[in-house]
Amino acid sequence: MSSDADTSHPGPNTSLWSFRDDVTIETAEDGSLTVLSRWGDVPVGGPPPSVAEVLRRMTYGPIALGNVAGLDRAVLRAVLDLLPGRVVRSLGSRDSPVPLLSVQPVSPQGVFTLPELPGDAVVRMSRFAFARQREGELVLESPLSQHRVVLHRPQAALVLGALARATDVAAVARRTELAVAVVTDVVAHLVGADMVLLGTADPPRFAEDSDPTLLLWSPYDLLFHSRSRLGRHDDPVGATFRHAGAVPPPVPAKAPPAGPRIPMYRPPLPVPPGMSLTETLERRRSARSFADSAPSLRDLGELLFHAARVRLQATATAPDDVRYTVTRRPYPSAGSLYELELYLTVDRCQDLRRGIYHYSAVEHALTLVNATTADVDELLHNARVCVGGRRPPPVLITMTARADRLSWVYESIAHATTLKHVGMLQQTLYLVATMLGLAACALTLGDARVCASAFGLDWPAEVGVGEFAVGLPGNDAVCDEEYPDVHGM
Repeated sequence: MSSDADTSHPGPNTSLWSFRDDVTIETAEDGSLTVLSRWGDVPVGGPPPSVAEVLRRMTYGPIALGNVAGLDRAVLRAVLDLLPGRVVRSLGSRDSPVPLLSVQPVSPQGVFTLPELPGDAVVRMSRFAFARQREGELVLESPLSQHRVVLHRPQAALVLGALARATDVAAVARRTELAVAVVTDVVAHLVGADMVLLGTADPPRFAEDSDPTLLLWSPYDLLFHSRSRLGRHDDPVGATFRHAGAVPPPVPAKAPPAGPRIPMYRPPLPVPPGMSLTETLERRRSARSFADSAPSLRDLGELLFHAARVRLQATATAPDDVRYTVTRRPYPSAGSLYELELYLTVDRCQDLRRGIYHYSAVEHALTLVNATTADVDELLHNARVCVGGRRPPPVLITMTARADRLSWVYESIAHATTLKHVGMLQQTLYLVATMLGLAACALTLGDARVCASAFGLDWPAEVGVGEFAVGLPGNDAVCDEEYPDVHGM
């Protein structure tokens, strides 16, 4: 609770108070109140009538506390202190019924404190803050903040646009041609929401720029982390099936492209006794050098049969009795959705011409999709650089993800889940390759542009997400424990 709850705003702007849209108030027979919200229910007892009236009015929209006669501000402050994550602070303007901006909590820890800005304050936008469109308005968000700032009017956006570099309130006022009092209030709310930094002058310095923890995070990685976990945002998360009523369920596996199929070897089941799981795990290595001799089509068939084929298909039911198909494969996948597709870029392989092939997990077969030398060379060259070898790996397996397959079911976590699936499939390929005596290396980097053009993908409906090199062991093979590389695992 900030100190400005006790005084009416002295400038041309007004502090306004409201609750999040999901907050309601329940009154018991004895007159006691309970505040209900997505963060849980909080009993607040039986406050004085003026405080109870303010709480009820805050559920309808922003109010100015100075307009409430006889308000016991100390009691109101004590009640609002019980309600973190529920109170929205807005900056009103006397020349319009529409606030300049609103600071909305996005987590149950969201407590906003409006700071006092020194007259010579040096300010700058945080490098982690970003602006986007949301429900027809410009919003400002940051993985470091427990709040979202909605910029309702262009004046607030003008102030934000002047904060990309270190500056002060007076300079922003001159640049935007806005009153200093307006700029001061807007900047103060942005600072309180952790979107704008307070620093020191001569030269300008900001704590964020020298924080050893924050220095190691890129804005994109920290944003991705915060939005794919609970606790620091209020977006829907998990199996929401948000698109189930509007978009037909995506197919369980991509249809094989046109062209002749190349059936792959299907080893007998059950698998004959071989290495134990413990032995396989202990022997697993990342090879960065491959033999000149090439694996056979049978080798690849056995690898993909045990690691990636469709074992069976089944029908599942979404809300509103929408039916969709799921599959079972050797590696795990959230919701049995299996959004990953495999493309094999072959440099050398017995019984298989050089080129790029799509693997059908349903048919356990390959289809040649591209034999263009330039595309094959570029993909294999990138793999050679990532592996750190002297020549390209014999076979490069590229994993792509059909984005709709997961996002049709999951919200906020779809791509994060895909990356987990990539790791699961890479580990499964590693273990099977080890059992078969093949050399393998998972790569950490691929080229999205090359994948899209070489495989004929409809980007971003289908995107490259992982790579895995396969060959035969060479006499000078180097394992990951002996020669760690920045791109190979």
